Amino acid sequence: MTLSPAAYGLVSALPATENPAADFSDTPLWLSLIKAVLIFVYLLLSTLVVIWFERRIIGRMQQRPGPNRNGPFGLLQTLADGMKSMLKEDIAPANAEKVIYRAAAILMATVAFVSFSIIPIGGVVSLFGHETPLQLTDVPVAVLLVLAVASVGAYGVVLAGWSSGSTYPLLGGLRSTAQIISYEIAMGLSLVAVFLYSGSMSTSQIVSAQSSLWYILPAFFSFVVYVITMVGETNRLPFDLAEGEGELVGGFHTEYSAMTFAMFYLGEYINMFTVSALATTMFLGGPAAPPLISMIGDGMLTGGWWGLLWFTMKMWFFMWFFVWLRGTLPRVRYDQFMRFGWKFLIPITLAWVVAVAFIRGAQLGFLGDDSVTIAGLVFNRATLILISVVAVLALVVTWIWGDRVDAKQAAAETAPPEEIDPFADGYPVPPLPGQRLREPARPDRVLAGSASRGTTVQGSASDPTAPSSTDGIAGKEETHG
Repeated sequence: MTLSPAAYGLVSALPATENPAADFSDTPLWLSLIKAVLIFVYLLLSTLVVIWFERRIIGRMQQRPGPNRNGPFGLLQTLADGMKSMLKEDIAPANAEKVIYRAAAILMATVAFVSFSIIPIGGVVSLFGHETPLQLTDVPVAVLLVLAVASVGAYGVVLAGWSSGSTYPLLGGLRSTAQIISYEIAMGLSLVAVFLYSGSMSTSQIVSAQSSLWYILPAFFSFVVYVITMVGETNRLPFDLAEGEGELVGGFHTEYSAMTFAMFYLGEYINMFTVSALATTMFLGGPAAPPLISMIGDGMLTGGWWGLLWFTMKMWFFMWFFVWLRGTLPRVRYDQFMRFGWKFLIPITLAWVVAVAFIRGAQLGFLGDDSVTIAGLVFNRATLILISVVAVLALVVTWIWGDRVDAKQAAAETAPPEEIDPFADGYPVPPLPGQRLREPARPDRVLAGSASRGTTVQGSASDPTAPSSTDGIAGKEETHG
């Protein structure tokens, strides 16, 4: 997902903010490598804990104990499952494209770690005698890097489904790829409002811009859209349609086993942490302490290593939300899910971005007075707000009108007949609302008509077991009672 040239130009045209970016001047290369290892260990340990956490919470919601044997409270159960996957035999299908079959699993497990490199998980700390931020790196378009890496993950899904050499994985790969691409569009659009508010795409500058107000308040609609899209992006219930057991057995990874399957499992959970960390960074201030806690002791509980604690707590709130959804909601239907994404989320998010763009332009005032210059034209602030409201209303009305037209066309194309035969297909079919049943032929009338035409009702005298012309009708009437 990338911004259009117009949207990118609008963000670039915003005045430079005074929000400082992360300073990596005192961070040598060897220290960056150490931080990369620490982030890797942090994500692996978090994955081990969240799998145990999910199984325990779901077990409690379903009135069963969950893992409680290996280690205290079953904490080592996930580690035992991982060791079992490493020791199991890895069986590949005979028709699989072996190289791509293995590469897809590796791709899914590795790209999930890349996105975390630009997430600020804490403040500036002293590490081995150097003052360095708890962030691996930062770039001016860091958020777009996360979306780009998420798009690369879709290749792992579709390649895994295609290379397995089986029908169900192929269908699961196509379904999952369409789902990921569809909801990445709405996800990218939901983040444009944050770019407009902060005036930057750098994660560290976005966090600095939220020092006085978290963007969950002014961009609440974007936050809601992002939460919906991040669930669809990670293939989690109620949107785990790529792994619908009742339809596709296991989806794109049906033919995988042992450690290659564990790589997909690991990549899914790392991706959950990635989208949760991005939500924390974009809308909840990143490693910033909550407002009330930041007032304690003149900010003694903020910054430095304290930021890692607050960041982890916020991120785990989203992980709990994932688990709660899985234990609460049923799986939605695929056509409803895709319709919701393309016909509701994307249009309404476009309308929201247009409104935020005009409102931010009116708030900033490029000329320093009550007027704003856009593309060489001077507009009054009140005029801009009025235009934004009209534009949003026009988009909403257009969407509603188009939806109704599509519904009428679908109803006209699939209009059911007014009269049906309940036994036409050999088994009873109840009528739809507004339909009436056609009176079926009575058996006595059929037999009488056959006798009047001289047709033999019973078997012939020479062969009593020979079928007659009325055997099919009589058998049908007996079947339907």
